[in-house]
Amino acid sequence: CAVKAAHVLSEIAKSEEMMKPCIEADLVPTLIPLLESTDQEMLLHAGRAIGRICYDSRSLQEELVKVGVIPSLVRILTDYAETEPLVHVALLALYNLADLDSAKEALSMTKVAEQLVKQLRRAESHERLEIVFEVLQALAENDALKVQLVDAGVPEVLSEILLRLHGSSQAEDACIVKAASDLIVSLLLGVAISVSFFYLTGTHPQTFTIKQKTQKNRQKTPQTRQTKKIPQNGNCLRMFQLGVVHQLLDLLEKHVRSGDTSVQQAALSALQSLAVPVVSKVPLLEEGVAERIEALLRSQSPPVQSKLLGTLRTLADGQADAAEILGQDPLLLNRLVQWCSESEPSGICGEANRLLASILHHNRSQEVVKAIQAAQGVKHLVSMTTSEHAAMQNEALKALAIASAIDLETLEESFKESQLVQSLHQLLRDDNTSPEVKYNSMGLLCRLLNSGDLRQEIEEDKIKDTLERLCSHSNANVVKEAMTTLQVLRGE
Repeated sequence: CAVKAAHVLSEIAKSEEMMKPCIEADLVPTLIPLLESTDQEMLLHAGRAIGRICYDSRSLQEELVKVGVIPSLVRILTDYAETEPLVHVALLALYNLADLDSAKEALSMTKVAEQLVKQLRRAESHERLEIVFEVLQALAENDALKVQLVDAGVPEVLSEILLRLHGSSQAEDACIVKAASDLIVSLLLGVAISVSFFYLTGTHPQTFTIKQKTQKNRQKTPQTRQTKKIPQNGNCLRMFQLGVVHQLLDLLEKHVRSGDTSVQQAALSALQSLAVPVVSKVPLLEEGVAERIEALLRSQSPPVQSKLLGTLRTLADGQADAAEILGQDPLLLNRLVQWCSESEPSGICGEANRLLASILHHNRSQEVVKAIQAAQGVKHLVSMTTSEHAAMQNEALKALAIASAIDLETLEESFKESQLVQSLHQLLRDDNTSPEVKYNSMGLLCRLLNSGDLRQEIEEDKIKDTLERLCSHSNANVVKEAMTTLQVLRGE
């Protein structure tokens, strides 16, 4: 009678009112051993009953993991990979448990990645793909599981899915494409990425939301995790080899025309992640990424604009070739200056300024300096030195110092018109200015002293007195730079 009893319980547990009585009757501990059965009907009913009883109970879910339900679920996926009802039950159970750190740890000791890849390849319905994507997204948050997913071939399957659905105009296919792109991002990203990477550039891609027919939507509780930075170069190179870059670019161009901003953001997030490692920047340039994504410059969607700017800045970061390509594109520079002039939304204005600063900072070409000057972008970088964010101030100061070292003569007139000397003096006088900003301000001042007209402005503004006061500053680096700047000012 055990099979029939399990069937009855699975039906009873459909009712929310009956969940509590089932828990109080200790039915879950009684049902768990049945997951070791070889009777498929028993596995189906016991699995459904356990899933429905534990659906909304975090403590019971933790208990399930503790008593070893994870290996049983993976065994079902392995032994009955072609049996649709059992696969569905096992995947739903993993979906409900995958957020738990304890479940991730237990899954890392199994071959779940191989089984999920197998289910991705054989999935015929959108609903099945969505469930597997949800499980994979949760598992990709774990370092060990992330490596296993890549080794098991998840990137290859995602590439196949993007290729298969390329050109489809169906809304359901667009959702799958977005989910696949988001998952690519999760596999590419290190678990921890420097704060500057995400500052004003958007956030982690959000998990694709499943709408199940038999269960109400569940709000997953975010958990605090101990994170560490892990290398992702191998993943990125693997994505290149699979041709994912061109698929993402094709995806972008198609949805630029259709106006689907959610897919645009997902594809840009994936490209931005690919652009993080230095080893992948040159291949991305060779693939023509910079030129092709500039089609998005006409986008009126702030989230897409922000992602675009963040992607381009990541591409230019630490790569002079990329900075020179971007810095000599008049269409891009004119659009950036336009965004810099707009007060709303403020995030776009700030990100446009940061991209301009990044191009100047990483560039080594006099032509780029001339191009940014011609586009009237210098005045915006001077304004950026007085930003309320110290990070942005430092970016602007370093960029202007490098540009001044490359071609001060071209910038001289703009510096005078935008009153750069006076802005730097104010930063040095202000007690609230951070030591790093003061340090970088003096570094820029040293460059400006190579211009006769700007030197005269510095002397007339009595910056020398301020520098002398900074020689007794509490920060040793500020003191050292103040003494150096004074020596240059005195011609020593």
